[in-house]
Amino acid sequence: MANELEQLVLKKAQTWLDGPYDEETKKQVKYLMENDMKELVESFYKDLEFGTGGLRGIMGVGSNRMNVYTVGAATQGLSNYLKKNFAGEEIRVAVAHDSRNNSRMFAEHVADIFASNGFSVYLFDALRPTPELSFAIRELKCHSGVVVTASHNPKEYNGYKAYWTDGAQVTPPHDKNIIAEVEKITDIGMILTGRNPEKITILDERFDEIYLDKVHELSLAPESVRKFHDMKIVYSPMHGAGVRLVPASLAKFGFTNVIMVKEQAVIDGNFPTVESPNPEERKTMSMAIDLAAKEGADLVLATDPDSDRIGVALRNKKGEYVLLNGNQTLVLLLSYQLTRWAERGELDGNQYVVKTIVTSQMANAVADFFKVKCYDCLTGFKYIAKIIRENEGKAKYIGGGEESFGYLAGDYVRDKDAVSACSLAAEAAAWARDTMGLTLYEWLQQLYVKYGFYREGLVSVVRKGKEGAEEIQKMMVDFRANPPRTIVGSPVVKVNDFQSLEQTDLRTGKKTPIEQDSSNVLQWFTEDGTIVSVRPSGTEPKIKFYFGVKAPLASVEKYEEVLAELDAKIEAIKKDLKLV
Repeated sequence: MANELEQLVLKKAQTWLDGPYDEETKKQVKYLMENDMKELVESFYKDLEFGTGGLRGIMGVGSNRMNVYTVGAATQGLSNYLKKNFAGEEIRVAVAHDSRNNSRMFAEHVADIFASNGFSVYLFDALRPTPELSFAIRELKCHSGVVVTASHNPKEYNGYKAYWTDGAQVTPPHDKNIIAEVEKITDIGMILTGRNPEKITILDERFDEIYLDKVHELSLAPESVRKFHDMKIVYSPMHGAGVRLVPASLAKFGFTNVIMVKEQAVIDGNFPTVESPNPEERKTMSMAIDLAAKEGADLVLATDPDSDRIGVALRNKKGEYVLLNGNQTLVLLLSYQLTRWAERGELDGNQYVVKTIVTSQMANAVADFFKVKCYDCLTGFKYIAKIIRENEGKAKYIGGGEESFGYLAGDYVRDKDAVSACSLAAEAAAWARDTMGLTLYEWLQQLYVKYGFYREGLVSVVRKGKEGAEEIQKMMVDFRANPPRTIVGSPVVKVNDFQSLEQTDLRTGKKTPIEQDSSNVLQWFTEDGTIVSVRPSGTEPKIKFYFGVKAPLASVEKYEEVLAELDAKIEAIKKDLKLV
C-alpha cells in the first residue's frame, strides 16, 4: 500500500517537473524525489483543502504545501466561483496579509490573479489585522476577500482565508463549491496573471481611520477612561499586524500610558522571541508579563500575528500575573458589555450573544441573568458570523466568541477582532476601578461567586502527517462506537453527536435532532454537570479534548480552594480518558 502511494506521489511530482513551474520549484521537487521520499509524500499525497479556517499548511513545494501555485489555484478557483455567482456584476474583492514569511508575496499574487480575472481589487499597502479585512469587505461592498495568514501557527506555516460578501469566512455550501472549482484547475496555465494591474487600488492609513472610528463606537464608559487614562497597559503585537492599530485604538479610547514590548514590536515572520506566536501559551506571553511586573502594569494585552486573537494577563492580590484562558476573557468582555448595556437602559429583549459549543457554559449563565438570548454554534468564527447574518434586521448582536481567544463586539466586522477586544478589555479595567474599586481580576472572582465557578481545560493530541490524520479519524470512530459510561465516577447521561446531528439521552434512550450544521464533534454530559467535548481541529494536525467543570463559590476568600478542587477534577478526567 505504501509503495502504491509512493508511485502515485512520484507520478504527481513528475508533473511538476514537466510542467511550466519555476526552476527553483523544480529544483526542490527533484531534490525531494531523490533524497527524501517521506517529505515528498507529505508534500504531494493530497491537495490542500479548506478547513474551518480556509487554506493552511507548511510552506514549501508540492500540492499539499503553501506556495504560489497552490495559492494561485485556490484564487483562480475562487475567481471562477465568484464569476458564476455574480454573473453580470462588476466583482469587487479585498486582499490583506499578516507578517509571516512570504505573506506579502502571496497577497500580491492573489491581487494580481483577481485583477487578471477582471475584478476590482483593494489591496492593503502593508500588513493589517484580519478583522480589518473583514471590515473592508463590508465597507467597500465587496463580493469576497482574502487574507493571507496562518493565524497563531508556528513560523513554517502560512494560510489563506476566503471571505464572502458579508465579511465572514466562507461557510457551506460555498466552501465545498470553491473546492470543486479549485479542483478543476488542473494546469497552472489556467491561472490568469499579469493582466489589468490598473484594477488594483491600494488601501492606506486613511482606511485605517474609518475602521478605528467604528471600533471606537463600541466604547461604553468614556468617563471611566478619562479618570484612569494613565492606567499602565503593557502590549505585545507578537511581531505581527497589531503593531500599529492596537495602540492607535487604545489611544482613541483615551488611554495614554501604553507600553509596547519593544522586542516583539519588530515585524518578523520568523517570530524570533517566541517558539510559537500563540497568546494562549504562558511562555509566549512571558516577555510581556516580565515587562508588566517591572513596570507595575495593571493590564497585559497581546495579539497574535494577524491580530484576531487576544491574550490577557491580570495581576492578582499577590502581585502575580495570571494569564486568562479564552473562556475567562470572553466572560469578562461579555459581562462588561451586558452590564453597561443594562445600565444604559439599552436591553429591550431583542439582543443576543453567541458562543461556540466548546466554550464555557458560564457565558450562557451570564446571558440568562440579563435575559439575553445566547446562541451556541459550531467551532469557527464563520458560524458565529452565520448567526449574525441570519438575525440581521430581526435582533441586535452585542458580542460573542470562542474559547480559543477570539472575541467580537459589534457586527461591523464578521470575524474575531483583537483590536476592539483589547480596547474593550482596557475600558472594562478602567470601569471596574471607577465604579467598584476592583481590578478586573477581582471582578472576575466576584462573577464566579455570582454565577458559579466554571473551570475549563483543554488537551490537544498532535498527530502529524497522513498517518496522524488517519489515527485521529480512527479515534473518533472508536469514541462513537464505545463512548465512556462514566467520567470520574459520574455517569454519562447525554451524548451530543454533531456528525449525525443527534442528541441521545442515555437514561431514556430518547434521541432528539440537533439544529446545527454537521461537524465531526462529540460531547458527553455527566450527571454532575461535567462536559467533555472531542473535536479534530479543522486547521491543525490535532484532536482536541475540551473539559468543563463547575462548582459553587461561596465567597472570594474560597477562590483558591475551589480552583484547586476544579483543577484536580480536570486532571482526574484526563487520567480517566487516558490522555495523560
